[in-house]
Amino acid sequence: MILQGKRVALPSAPVVHKQFEAHAEATPDAVAVLCAGQRVTYAELNAKANRFAHFLAARGHGRGAKVGVCLDYSIDMVVAILGTLKAGAAYVPFDPAYPAARLQLLLGQVPGLALIVASPATAGMVESAGVEVIDLEQLSDHLAGLPAAGPDVSVTGDDVCYAVFTSGSTGTPKLTAVRHEGWFNLMNWLSLEYGLHRGSNNLVVSAFGFDLSQRSLMTPLFCGATQYLMASRNFDAMMAYRMLTEHEIRTVHCASSTLYLLVDWETARGGDALTRLDHVLFGGEPLKVERIADWARREGNRCTLLHQYGVAECTDVATSYDLAEYRPGEQDIAPVGRPAYNTGIHLLDEQLRGVGAGEYGEICISGAGVGAGYLNGTGPENAKFTTIVVDGAPRRLYRTGDRGYVTEAGELVVAGRMDAQVKVRGMRIDPTDIERALGRLAGVREAAVVVTYTDSGEAELIAFLVPAGDDLAEDDVRTRLLETLPRNMVPVRFVNIPRIPLSPHGKVDRAAMAEACRNLYAGSGTTAWSPDSE
Repeated sequence: MILQGKRVALPSAPVVHKQFEAHAEATPDAVAVLCAGQRVTYAELNAKANRFAHFLAARGHGRGAKVGVCLDYSIDMVVAILGTLKAGAAYVPFDPAYPAARLQLLLGQVPGLALIVASPATAGMVESAGVEVIDLEQLSDHLAGLPAAGPDVSVTGDDVCYAVFTSGSTGTPKLTAVRHEGWFNLMNWLSLEYGLHRGSNNLVVSAFGFDLSQRSLMTPLFCGATQYLMASRNFDAMMAYRMLTEHEIRTVHCASSTLYLLVDWETARGGDALTRLDHVLFGGEPLKVERIADWARREGNRCTLLHQYGVAECTDVATSYDLAEYRPGEQDIAPVGRPAYNTGIHLLDEQLRGVGAGEYGEICISGAGVGAGYLNGTGPENAKFTTIVVDGAPRRLYRTGDRGYVTEAGELVVAGRMDAQVKVRGMRIDPTDIERALGRLAGVREAAVVVTYTDSGEAELIAFLVPAGDDLAEDDVRTRLLETLPRNMVPVRFVNIPRIPLSPHGKVDRAAMAEACRNLYAGSGTTAWSPDSE
């Protein structure tokens, strides 16, 4: 089964920063970035980025080089990113919101790192990298003496523009590289398909290290709009909502769990900042439609909710679905829609043969968005990038490891991870199926299911529940769940918590819940756990 996105011609050199430069020439006085009361115009930002590009080129850090960026959201961050791209190099986010131990692990995973751009607040986090750490503010006088015109560097669509870390199944983070052509294709599709334009001002709400944040950072500059940045290292729902209320922001890109928090904030306060947005583009984890259904149906809600699917290895987004078309009674899982421009979605079996419509298969992605591969990988992970023959011609694709099927209407549905399935008492199950069943129970506001193992190696399931009102009784939840699920899919324990913990990326923090499970089994005697205690 193949879903093929619309084929759209790209420029001979589909390079992202060239689109930004065109806006800098056409609308030089338009505000490009606003952060903490500071603002910079397109012309000013372009000149600053050009000077930094000349700085990198003078150091020999041009095409093929990798430049680390460890900065809080700021104008300097955008300067560093654009300057790196203009020099022909690729940037690598080192997110200062990460724990110190995580950053230390990541620093050792970048082959040939040229230097790291940091600030006085973040330099100490990366000084052990063994490469030069620079501060743009301290270099301001030197940079001011460099040319404001762009460097004479020929960048192609095949060049790598950025590389982000994604979790490795072996425990070692993988550094996956994205090419300019794929990134350009993504933003070109978003602007043409959804009408993003110079007024599509954006607010970044996710952590810098998240693959989603890279397109959230660059898409408004690709469209000529204003990029709004929060002066907060970690996601702050109150600050985000205040900025949505006070500024003419039209778009937000976020993980599903971050959207739930924003919807909760608006619902509790009776506001309308979210409903006045043009688009929220979200995904990255299984959607719990019930968390946003009432808000989405509010009278006067004009916000288009785009439920999207993709992976870091393939420019972040491969498909999109307007959630207004979803009918919960007709489908258990909300689709993620149809492919982006110049993108193919393949549903394949274990022998990489196509499956039929409605049949489950592994979701594989082909086309312009397929990345350059893992920069620090030499093992079996690289085999996920492979080539198959389609209609007599070779086609490079990425095997996502996600399981899904295509509806009769031609919409992709993601059913879960192939490697997330576990055998419980002989039956293979996916914890997300249990989470959906729990979410349909009265009194359950939200649920997350974690797999843990007994001393004898047997898999067991623990459910963390956010009650809609009073705490939920284990026996009652278990009894009601048995009405819809087989016994081996019913968790052995149900733990009430005030909220589901989120990672810095705004996704459900399953690692924190797994640690809580270990504490429960360690004999603490605790039956309730708070994410604030982690």
